[in-house]
Amino acid sequence: MNNIGIWLDKEKAHMVFLDKDSEKFETLLSEIENYRPAGGSGTKTAKWGPQDVVQDSKFLEREKHQHKAYFKKLVEAIKSADNIALFGPAETALRFKKELDKNYPELAAKVKTVEKADSMTNNQVKKLVRDFFKT
Repeated sequence: MNNIGIWLDKEKAHMVFLDKDSEKFETLLSEIENYRPAGGSGTKTAKWGPQDVVQDSKFLEREKHQHKAYFKKLVEAIKSADNIALFGPAETALRFKKELDKNYPELAAKVKTVEKADSMTNNQVKKLVRDFFKT
């Protein structure tokens, strides 16, 4: 039985691979950029101060493509799973589950749970996955 537990957020995914006799821990970095508009275009003498022109749609589109690439790398790492458990502090785990449902239905069927879990150390992630799969 190849059970995989994944704690993921926007920055990284901690994967715990549980087999009958072994346990393996890996971290996959997402390479998703943080969105921080910078600048100060405009003039200081303008009536309401400097005005920034920020193209949110460009940043959001780029982030969407970066999420897709991140999820594709995750799918490659877990394609041998028999059972999958997803954990995470924000909506990234739910987003990953939706991506699986949409584009990878054979893997989506193996997802046993999607749960909220705060930030954890590597050992806490391992314990969470072991406790979930009772090994």
